[in-house]
Amino acid sequence: MRIRMMSAVVAAAAGLMAFPAMAEDGRYGPQLGQMLAEAAGGTCLEALMSPALLDVCNGQIAGMAPALSAMGEIEAMTFVSAEDAPEGRVETWSVKYAGGRTVTWFIGHQLPDGRFNVVGTAG
Repeated sequence: MRIRMMSAVVAAAAGLMAFPAMAEDGRYGPQLGQMLAEAAGGTCLEALMSPALLDVCNGQIAGMAPALSAMGEIEAMTFVSAEDAPEGRVETWSVKYAGGRTVTWFIGHQLPDGRFNVVGTAG
């Protein structure tokens, strides 16, 4: 089962000039967990998504929600790494689901209002 998650800025995970973050701790885990839980229930979380990201999410939610739900609830989230890019920090998290699958997710480019421009997974 392949999950395609939203990313308003597709290049965020690939071609940006990124630099290792100075801090070795994750900041965005709670927000990522909340977004994933809501998406599994069929809802795109407007409070945490920029308008562009929300549009992408709404376009994918019908296929994304059943795939996320089928993996079960989130059992654990482990911070993997962070990169600082001109558009802002992007964090990578390993998310373990109750069904046994572990998926690597990224989240970043947080706006001043607390919402994010980028959330996604490579698979």
